[in-house]
Amino acid sequence: MAFQFLCIISLLIFLSLPFSSFSKTEKCNPHDKEVLLKIKESFNNPYHLASWDPKTDCCQWYVVECDRETSRINDFHLFAANVSGQIPPEIGDLPYLESLTFHKITNLTGNIPISILKLTKLKSLTISWTNISGPIPSFLSQLKNLTLLDLSFNSFSGSIPSSLSQLRSLGGIRLDRNKLTGSIPESFGNLTPTLQYLYLSHNQLTGTIPRSWGDLNFTLIELYRNRLQGDVSFMFGKNKTIQILDLNRNMLQFDISNVVFPDSLTFLDLNHNRVTGSLPQGLTQLSLQGFNVSYNRLCGPIPRGGRLQEFEYTAYFHNRCLCGEPLPNCK
Repeated sequence: MAFQFLCIISLLIFLSLPFSSFSKTEKCNPHDKEVLLKIKESFNNPYHLASWDPKTDCCQWYVVECDRETSRINDFHLFAANVSGQIPPEIGDLPYLESLTFHKITNLTGNIPISILKLTKLKSLTISWTNISGPIPSFLSQLKNLTLLDLSFNSFSGSIPSSLSQLRSLGGIRLDRNKLTGSIPESFGNLTPTLQYLYLSHNQLTGTIPRSWGDLNFTLIELYRNRLQGDVSFMFGKNKTIQILDLNRNMLQFDISNVVFPDSLTFLDLNHNRVTGSLPQGLTQLSLQGFNVSYNRLCGPIPRGGRLQEFEYTAYFHNRCLCGEPLPNCK
């Protein structure tokens, strides 16, 4: 009985101790927590950030992540949140951020704050599907560690900053679905060789494509629904690595007859341009998954073989005198 009594007394003493005395030590850096709470306040304390309780460890909060070694906030990912206002300038006070995302937040407005330049460790910047507007700031070129820049599906206007070509670590750029005008900067002819994909579609870009792109080895380029002009045959070549090229709904004009396509090409869309000549036999050697040359000025028979006859007639119709399966037979 005495032993049982002592066990009960010990248990009561243990339970009476403050919870913090046997709970895990909080990992969150106090400075980072203070900054996050200011960001929450700037967004008027939305329900989406309800887990941001100052009494809890910010490394466990929704939207953010901590680095395992430093316990500093290194990832901020605000997605499909019902928040309103502008990007808080305090976001620049999270010095260990490597990835910053604002995605599918239609009530996010204003401009990109210059305080973002303080994020010297930033590798990935995504601001997409928002109503952020104004010109794309040229100061983004100072974020030298960026490997991804995604500013798609916003309301950016003005021209593309030529200084973005100074980002030599980029693997991909997305500026599509904005209101950008002017020409593709000449400096984009000197984009880093590490750049694998480039999206500039659904803007109001004019002028020609930089000739020096013929020396780069992209994997994917989307430039459709702009007002681009000129010859793009230099984008092709037997030793190129391009896989997906979508240039539809521009005003491009060149003779396709003698173009040599790379073996890597799996998707080519040139519809609604001013392409002339006849389709080259080399197209039959490609493993095409998508192909469209409709609404151009092509003539002659569609080469037989490969996958060219597998596409619908809509991939070929509305040309000057193109003929052969899947279009009507040549006369």
